[in-house]
Amino acid sequence: MLSLFGLAMVYSAGQTDIKTAAASAYKSQALWLLIGLAATYGLLKMPVRFIRWATWPAYVFTLILLLSLLVLGVGSGANGHTRSWLAIGGHRLGQPAEFAKLTVVLMLAKVLSETRLDSKSLLDLWKPALAVGIPWLLIMLQPDLGSSIVFIGIFFGMLYWSGVEWPLLLLLLSPAISLLLSFSVGLWGAWFFVLLALVLWYRPFLIEGIILMVLNVATGVVAPIMWEKLAPYQQNRLKVFIDPSADPRQSGYHVLQSKIAIGSGGLFGNGFTLGTQKRSGFLPEQHTDFIFAVVGEELGFIGVAIALTLFLALLLRATGIAARANDSFSSLVAFGLMSSWLVHVAVNIGMTLNLMPIVGIPLPFFSYGGSMMLASWLSVAVLLRISGEGRGQSNI
Repeated sequence: MLSLFGLAMVYSAGQTDIKTAAASAYKSQALWLLIGLAATYGLLKMPVRFIRWATWPAYVFTLILLLSLLVLGVGSGANGHTRSWLAIGGHRLGQPAEFAKLTVVLMLAKVLSETRLDSKSLLDLWKPALAVGIPWLLIMLQPDLGSSIVFIGIFFGMLYWSGVEWPLLLLLLSPAISLLLSFSVGLWGAWFFVLLALVLWYRPFLIEGIILMVLNVATGVVAPIMWEKLAPYQQNRLKVFIDPSADPRQSGYHVLQSKIAIGSGGLFGNGFTLGTQKRSGFLPEQHTDFIFAVVGEELGFIGVAIALTLFLALLLRATGIAARANDSFSSLVAFGLMSSWLVHVAVNIGMTLNLMPIVGIPLPFFSYGGSMMLASWLSVAVLLRISGEGRGQSNI
């Protein structure tokens, strides 16, 4: 239902008064949907033990593809500054990062299911951190901030599902929080005292606690240096997240037009294919990263509610599969795939509403893109296979 809904919106996104590249995108999207369904049917024949066996080869192959992007990678559309597309002879073959999300989930599940973690030790997390960190670093070198955020969401989601307690997860995340809050001395100072109280209460290993506090201080010091190292477009994206009107014709243009489109939809929308912002060519990337704005403009609050309900059903179903899986590997894979979709949905919709910075991340099953559609349906196939071999009944 999500895929058909998304296909209809990709078609609508191409119906504009000024001809754009989105005009025929629905044809390619329909083809990739069929390819995804065929791949799903094939993967359903593979038992979970085969998927587990194939995890290492798939993970290594993914790393090779990500490495090749540093030489062969090209950008596309609004992300022309990145090297996220694999291209040979001028022909774009796909985005390896979309498939890396699946293989990283499999690899992380394998590592966590075979590793005994100490509830008080951050050092014990080095194996899962390495499994995610290597592809994450290669993604950041492209640079593809959107995909890197998904990897972080997968990492913390699967650590939580594996039994790592929330205080330890918060301690692990604390340097990143310090970095985000370092723009305000007051906020950073308040966070530092909260962190100190958490360390004294939770009592991780002494050396690890000291190193953690030093890292948090260091991030506050290096934050201004890191800001200067950001590319101008990255700085502008963060600035317009705070105030889109600061640069309404350039960096703030995307989110301003998106908010206008969604706001104009009202309760029932302007009608399928009749969105004025979209038809006039004001809404950028209307068939990819900002397709949710088309839903809001044309189908209104009702259409948005239906889309969100379908996504919620998918996420709850994946969580139910994880809860009743036969083994820890299968359970972790199911929850990891759920975490990946959750981050995609939250960040994509958040950036169309200016609740998140614009990072260039697609909406699963909706946004135009063959790599995303195929990777999403392969993930569905893995979930269905795990569900088929799962034990007991689920109310979800």
